[in-house]
Parts: sequence; structure tokens; C-alpha cells
Amino acid sequence: MRVFFIGVCGTAMGNAAVLLKKLDHDVAGSDAGVYPPMSDVLTEAGIDLFEGFEESQMLEWKPDRIVVGNAVSRGNPQVERLLRAREAPFVSLPQLIGEDLIGNRPSLVVAGTHGKTTTTSLAAYALEQVGASPGYLVGGVPLDLASGNELGGDESPFVIEGDEYDSAFFDKRSKFIHYRPRILVLNNLEFDHGDIFRDLEDISRSFSHLLRIVPSDGFVLRNGDDPNLLALPDAPWTTTISVGQGEANDLRIADFEEDAEGTRFRLLWRGEEVQVVEWSMPGLFNARNLAMAFLSTVLAQVEEPDLEDLFAQSALPDFSACQGVKRRQEILVDKESRVVLSDFGHHPTAIEGTLQSLRARWPGRRIVACFEPRSNTAVTNVFQDRFADALSLADEALLGAVHRAEKIPEDKRIDPGAMINRIEDAGKQGRTFAQNSELADYLETQLDDRPTLVVFFSNGSFDGVIDRFAKFAS
Repeated sequence: MRVFFIGVCGTAMGNAAVLLKKLDHDVAGSDAGVYPPMSDVLTEAGIDLFEGFEESQMLEWKPDRIVVGNAVSRGNPQVERLLRAREAPFVSLPQLIGEDLIGNRPSLVVAGTHGKTTTTSLAAYALEQVGASPGYLVGGVPLDLASGNELGGDESPFVIEGDEYDSAFFDKRSKFIHYRPRILVLNNLEFDHGDIFRDLEDISRSFSHLLRIVPSDGFVLRNGDDPNLLALPDAPWTTTISVGQGEANDLRIADFEEDAEGTRFRLLWRGEEVQVVEWSMPGLFNARNLAMAFLSTVLAQVEEPDLEDLFAQSALPDFSACQGVKRRQEILVDKESRVVLSDFGHHPTAIEGTLQSLRARWPGRRIVACFEPRSNTAVTNVFQDRFADALSLADEALLGAVHRAEKIPEDKRIDPGAMINRIEDAGKQGRTFAQNSELADYLETQLDDRPTLVVFFSNGSFDGVIDRFAKFAS
């Protein structure tokens, strides 16, 4: 089969294209801005790449099927030709993944507002470690796996992050509906993606739909400390297992500690210790990600597991050497005078958890938090006060330019000045910058000689500021 991807250079689209190529399909794709590293990955896989979205490029290649990325919208020349002429069938990427890559294999789907990419990577790593030969598709750059995609064995588990965002301009269902989980991980649930969901109730409805397709021989692993997940409808047709710190959880994270040496905690299954974890990955949030991956791996190894004697039936993974995923609390510079980190955080809960962890990991250092409001929700004022309160955990907060601010109505746009007022009311320092380059200038010229940790929060490139300052601080 000849498959053409419109918008091929996104991480998920590119990884899926590579997996189809591994299945011996002929694969090609187009995008605006075909550039490394994804262009190199695609070219090395033998995938034909086309710059731009000219109709002739797609048609002359003669595809049997066309995959439309969810970043592609009406007005795209190839999409408009596709809809006018109907010369080839088209699908969304999630539909393709569900039908062609997962198929009849048992799928392990990781859903939730935070931690999807890290938990997916940890679960795939753990399944590889116990010899399960998993397939996987990771929406980031895993540091513990050979790549972000792998086919695995024909009947082995397929691990994928279940994004709640919509599937395509013509399919407004959440992506995860296409993945038909046998094991469903629900990390957490908060309001996000304000461009497609009205409120928490609206996004919760999508998660309740996901629960409805877990089979009777499947499992739901739920964060038992999250009130929004606990408020979802029950799923009596399947088995629900709770994971968290609270006493009522089936798998408990106990005696959590974090300091300059790393993180330590115990995992207890219904009161009995099953593993002691000591690793370098930061924060309670990553301990929860590990617990979910650990339990998923155990369940995936047995067709009909006995929950009373669960851990005697399976090989147990060891996470002590795990590094996680690139741009998740990634250390770029680690010197006595300067530590520089890059983090994908673009939600106040994630930023708060990361700053708490950094304070424990680097005690005594001044922390400067740089935040770029960039995601479709972060550029609005929905979380304005919560962002300010989270950033107040740093000693100084630097707010970069609001991404595409001109497209957000002023009454709905995030107000960095108001955020700085709130941060200063909390007794901390703060500054705003009209251009991200001005923020970089400030970091390079105004920081004094005190030992300082600088952390960048953005789900984008911060206009090159992260790499620029890391190079300067090296």
C-alpha cells in the first residue's frame, strides 16, 4: 500500500510514518518546513518528503490512502483537493494507528492531563526489560529507548499515549477513542485544551467515553488521589485498580523522599512491599508515572492475572537507570555556578510540581523560572492566577512573550503584568519581556554570581532562548 501523510513532520505523524515503512508500505509525506531532526529520521527510513502542500506532489505520487494530521486544517491545498476530487480515501492519524498499528494487539493506553509521554516511555522500557517485545509510539524523545517508535512482536502489547485532543478537522472525537485499550492508565484529570473543551465537565465527558470501551478482561489503572478521576462514572464492566499515596489505593507510593542524591520510595501492593525504588528522576509526579508503568507491565504479562497473588506471576522491571524523556526536567548545564534545565511544562500543576522537586533537589540555590505562554490554553487568562502562584515557588519569575498574542482577544488573553503583580505580592521577584530575545539578554547580563538554577518552561522552542542561554552558561 502507498500511504501519504499530510503534515508528516510532527512527532506523532513522523513516528507513525516510520512504523508503516517498517511494515513494508511505501510512505511519503508533505509539510511546511521539512527540517531536522524529524526530516533526518524520515529520510533515513526511506520516506519521500515534499516541502509545502502542492496538490501535484501528492497526486503524482499516486497514494492509495492519505493520512491527515490534526495540525492540518481547511484551506490546506492538498486537503481541499482531497475533498473536491475524492481520488483517494483519507483517515485521521489516530484512526490509522488504531486500525493499522494496534489492530488486534492488546493496547496499553496512557491518558491524563500530565505525564502521558513519560509514563508511555517508562512502560515501553519496562516491557522491553521483561522480554515482552512491545510495540510503542512515544510523543517525544525517550532517553531509555532506541527510538520513539517500534513495531514489536505481532501479538505483543502496543504502548501509546492517549491524547484527549481531537483527532482531525473532520473527526472531533478525542484521539484516545481510536486506541481501544486493554489496559488504560488514567494519570490525572484537569481542565486543559480550552480551544476545544468548554470546561472540566466537557473534558471529563470525553474520559467517560474512553472508559466505556475498556473490555471486560481489561484493566483501568486510576490515580486514586485525583478527585476529578474519582468523580468519573464507575466502569463495572471491567477491573479498576487505584494507584497513589493515599491509604485506600491498591498500589501505594510510600515513604517518598527527595534530595540532592535523588528520589526514594516504596511500592506497596495492598499493604505488602513489592519494590523499593531509588532513581534519579525528579518529583512525586514521576514516582506516580513509575508506579503506573510498573503495574501496567505486571498486568500485561499475564492473560488472566490473579490480583491476590499478582506479583508472583510476573517478572518485575527495574527502573533505577531510567532517564525519562527529553525536555522533561532535562538538565542542559550542571555547574557549580549555574544549572540550566528545559521543561515541557505548560500547565500550572506541572510547573508547580517541577519547582517543588527542583527546590528539594538543589537546596540553597536561587531558582529563576522562565515561562513562555505558548499552548492554546496558556495564552488565555483561564489559568492566569494559577500560573502566577506556581511560578511564585521560584525566587524570580521571568515571563516571555505571549505566543501569537494578536490572535487572542484582549479580554481573554493572559496578562503578564497582572501575573508579576501577584508574584511580587507573594514576596518574589518578577519581570515581563515583550520579546523572548530580551529575556535572554537579561539572563546573560543581569544575573549575579550567586549559584543559580535557571529553568525554562515552554511547550515550544522559546524562540531559541533555551539553547542560546545553555550555550552561554556552559
